[in-house]
Amino acid sequence: MNKIPFLVSRFSFLVSGYRARFLTRNEKRETSKFCLARLLLTFLVAAALLPAAPPKLVLAIVIDQFRYDYLLRFRADYHSGLARMLDNGAVFTDAHYLHAATVTAVGHGTFLTGATPSISGIIANEWYDRESGQTVTSVSDPATKLVGGNTDRAGSSPRRLLVSTVGDELKIQRGESRVIGISIKDRSAILPAGHMADGAYWYDDHANAWVTSSYYRGELPDWAKKLNQEQPAARYAGAKWLPFDAKGDSAKPFCSMTKDTGVRFCGSIEATPWGNEMIEEFAERALEGENLGHHASTDVLAVSFSSNDYVGHAVGPDDPAVRDISIRTDRLLGKLFDAIDGRIGAGNTLVILTADHGVAPVPEVNQARKMPGGRLNGGELTAKITDALAKRFGPGKWLLASSGGMLYFNQDLIRAQKLDPAEVELVAAEAGLEQHHIARVYTRSQLVDGAVQHDEISRAFSVGFFGQRSGDLFVLQEPYYLFEATGTSHGTPYDYDNHVPVIFLGPGIKPGKYSTRIAVNDIAPTLAEILKVEQPSGSIGRILSEILN
Repeated sequence: MNKIPFLVSRFSFLVSGYRARFLTRNEKRETSKFCLARLLLTFLVAAALLPAAPPKLVLAIVIDQFRYDYLLRFRADYHSGLARMLDNGAVFTDAHYLHAATVTAVGHGTFLTGATPSISGIIANEWYDRESGQTVTSVSDPATKLVGGNTDRAGSSPRRLLVSTVGDELKIQRGESRVIGISIKDRSAILPAGHMADGAYWYDDHANAWVTSSYYRGELPDWAKKLNQEQPAARYAGAKWLPFDAKGDSAKPFCSMTKDTGVRFCGSIEATPWGNEMIEEFAERALEGENLGHHASTDVLAVSFSSNDYVGHAVGPDDPAVRDISIRTDRLLGKLFDAIDGRIGAGNTLVILTADHGVAPVPEVNQARKMPGGRLNGGELTAKITDALAKRFGPGKWLLASSGGMLYFNQDLIRAQKLDPAEVELVAAEAGLEQHHIARVYTRSQLVDGAVQHDEISRAFSVGFFGQRSGDLFVLQEPYYLFEATGTSHGTPYDYDNHVPVIFLGPGIKPGKYSTRIAVNDIAPTLAEILKVEQPSGSIGRILSEILN
């Protein structure tokens, strides 16, 4: 039954009944109060039954390398954007990635597609392309040119992404929507925005400029050109990164933008909080320049804050610099929220926040607190595997490439010697498992046949496998062990790498803490439900109906 016409007829009945009666003055006064109350209640109920207006803007945020526990560790220090989301949003405390390769491209490729790498084709930041015989990145595209950096280098595009995003589905159904992606990293700007985006912009450190690709447009829009002319990175030349609460000159800087100060060299603008400041500034310029939130349909602004990742790799999650940049990120989010509310009005934006992955503690820090962990030598591992293959099958170039824990075998050599690929893989796997602190080694044949033990680790490797792009051998180290010689990293299916924040904030969202275990893959179908568009083509997640009004 359609309840709205019923309520309207009920309203008419009340009014006509009131007029028809002959009442004393006091009776009229009391009846009038009663009727007005009934009428108010009727209209409130009717309004509640009307479909909620869609948000004018979806702000989709990724904080690169932001473990879930950063929300807990530094909660007392958050007083701006993150605090607003934690206090007023739907906060999922047990959100995880399903795939094993917890790296930037795969996380960003999951965010607004809801797909696993086994469907999206985005299996790593980079991989060996057997057809070209070269290593390619998740967004490299030699058919495009970089635009805006005064260079003739190749550009980037979403062509290696095999599925649609929520933004794609929104533009297919409602072409008037605008979709923009922004980050320092090209993959972080491109993959959430999708194939039909109106623009994806990233910062090119070679040109010291914001750039895009000829895939999207032939030249930068005027508002982006203007920002480049202002040379935003030049503002920080010679600057020292001091703790946010430093008083006077007594505080020790985390790093400096010059090499001769006696302070650790920051290396690049990306590895400082100023990189995030540049991203937030660019997002505000895009908000105005693209008139986001003022079109006939919902617009999407996807923003990825990259500097947290650069800092985290260098110093690890337990360093004071990570707390500092987390606090500064909270403040930047608050600044961006205020700018959006100022342009399109409060309550008109749906904000979704997550991270693309976590990170492992620095091994030396773990060892000092008597925890497991250490450093492994990847060169030694591949040498042992190569030696085992040569000993069993004869000399030859058995390994063509390695990337992100994947090893690619020389299939031409295997065919030339008429060998069984599964046997070659097994010999290599046994050699890998003989090395200290290697937890598991999966082969291509095992993943294709499903011949793996049935647990979450094996499932993570299975949903991360895409036959045409994945390697032939997959090596997983024990928890807290790294192949990196310095700093720390991520990329495993362990909890410290795959447990991330997921928060929704805005119209139609029920605030609160939700402890049900969810996957980041659930974000895309939930957003599609809110926007009333088709779910992305590769989505495997569920609608988080528990947070929807």
